[in-house]
Formats: sequence, C-alpha cells, structure tokens
Amino acid sequence: MPLLTPSLNEIFSVGKDSFDSLAIKIFHYQAENNPVYKDYLRYLDINTSGVNKVSEIPFLPIELFKNHKILTGKGDSEMVFESSGTTGSVPSMHYVTDLGIYKKSIELGFRQFFGDPSGYAFLALLPSYFERKNSSLVHMVQHLMQLSGHKGNGFYLYEHDKLAEVIKRISGSGKKIFFIGVSFALLDFAENYRPDLSAAIVMETGGMKGKRKELIRPELHDILKGAFQAGSIMSEYGMAELLSQAYALQDGLFETPPWMNFFVRDVNDPFSYVENGQTGGLNVIDLANVNSCSFVATQDLGRIMQDGKTEILGRFDNSDMRGCSLMYQ
Repeated sequence: MPLLTPSLNEIFSVGKDSFDSLAIKIFHYQAENNPVYKDYLRYLDINTSGVNKVSEIPFLPIELFKNHKILTGKGDSEMVFESSGTTGSVPSMHYVTDLGIYKKSIELGFRQFFGDPSGYAFLALLPSYFERKNSSLVHMVQHLMQLSGHKGNGFYLYEHDKLAEVIKRISGSGKKIFFIGVSFALLDFAENYRPDLSAAIVMETGGMKGKRKELIRPELHDILKGAFQAGSIMSEYGMAELLSQAYALQDGLFETPPWMNFFVRDVNDPFSYVENGQTGGLNVIDLANVNSCSFVATQDLGRIMQDGKTEILGRFDNSDMRGCSLMYQ
C-alpha cells in the first residue's frame, strides 16, 4: 500500500530534531511513488525497506532531470522550470505539480533570512533569465515583488541608465533596496555606474553564462563591493531542480532553511561522505521537492564548515557550465 503523502505542514514546520525522520518518511514515499527514482534504486539493488538513516539514502544524479520526467505521484505539472545554460547545452526540466509549494518555500525562506518582503523594493538585473518564460529564478523574484507591493519594483534587461535613476530615487525615499542580479550583468552595470548601495542588500545569483571570464566568488564580491560602496555582497544558491534556496549573508558561506540541507559526498565514492572541512560533491535534500525528488546529487563542489555553513567551491570539470553557481578557473 502506498505511503501517505507527507503534509506541507510537516515539511515547513520541520526542525533539526525532526528533519531526519521526515526525510526518511519522504524517501520511502518517493521510492514507492516516483517511477524514475524507483528504477534508479532498483538498478543500485537498494533494499528500500532497510533504509532507516539519512546517510543511507541514495541521491538521484541531477543529470537525470535532463532526460526524464521526475515526478512523484500522479499530479499533472502546473509549471515546468527549465535550467539555464550556455548555448547548445541540454537543459534540466523540473515538472512542478503545485506552484503553491514553491511560493511558500520562497516566502518562508526569505522571511527567515531577511524579514518581511514588504520592507523592500526589489530591483532585479536578470537579463538572460528574464528573457526566458520558464526560469525558476524569475518566478522567485516575481513572487517576492508581489509580496513587497512596492511601486518601484522592477526587472531590468540592459537599461542601465534607467536602473541607476531608479536606485537613486528609491534610496532618496528611505526605502530599503534589495538588488539581485546574475553575476555577468552586475559586473556590466558596475563597470559604468557606481550607485550608492551602502544601505541596500546586494545579492548575486552566480553565472557568467559564457559572457565573461569566470571569477571565484571572493574576486567577484570585491569588485562589486568597490563599485557599489557595499559592505558585503550576499549570494543565493538555487536551481531549477530545487524548490528551495540557500543564502550566504557574508563570506560566501551558505545557510539553508530548516527543510533543506547540504551533504558532501566523496568524489571517488558517491555513496560515502567526507568529514566537515573536506571538499566533495554537493548533495542536497530539499523536502519541498516532495512531488518530484527531494534527494539530488548536484554537479557542484563544496565543503561543510565546522559551524555547519556550506562553502560552494564550483563545479566538476566535466559538467556543463550553468547559472546559479560559480566555477574556479
């Protein structure tokens, strides 16, 4: 008999003490009701009834989102999020059966790290994303703008003159600005404009999209801090295959909402884990992915620090370059 679907209340009220047990519950539910994940576990010869610890859960390789419909249950997809990528690369497709889950994850996660969205005017410099209709990042920012309700909210493509004027006007009104952008677009803007964003939140989402030389995160942040007179640059870690986001408030160290967690696997043995401080492949548990797959083995490299925060170091050399992460050269 199929297991009952874990409730959204369980997912979004989960705490440290209950995370593992809920993750195990969702694992058994998805192992039974997600055909692709079920086949993957069968190919690995996993006895799912014997999986009782998070460390025993096999993570689905993120590459499978490129050529399989990853769905748990029988719901029809309400939206299909498509990953960003360079020209010619095969995008991942995330079939989302309930956009309400995504919106709830966005709002609750944002409130945890930044407070009420109504306290900000949102300015977004996401040209390569906004030009597509199925970007999860654009949907995220659109939802935050709706929650904000500020008349100055806006997306910008390459209208840097207009953006600089809007920043100046909103800053003068005393409203706090939340300025979010893809890395190459922020650098383009920073080369010709030096707005005073010392009182704003400036957030990069990664991604040069093949338009500029890749930079390590500290180098990128130093350039942006100098141009925008900002004390720090924050970062967002998200992707089309996940319904939740992690944020780095300083020093490029990411924190997750309670229903999301990072794990670091051994690069030579994908079914074992390295100790804190050691570099490996990044696995993500996102319980909000209850209707797709909550256990995703990404192509990113990272390490978990002693305080539990996670440093994203780049991507595996043989993986596609894609937005929402930075590569080491």
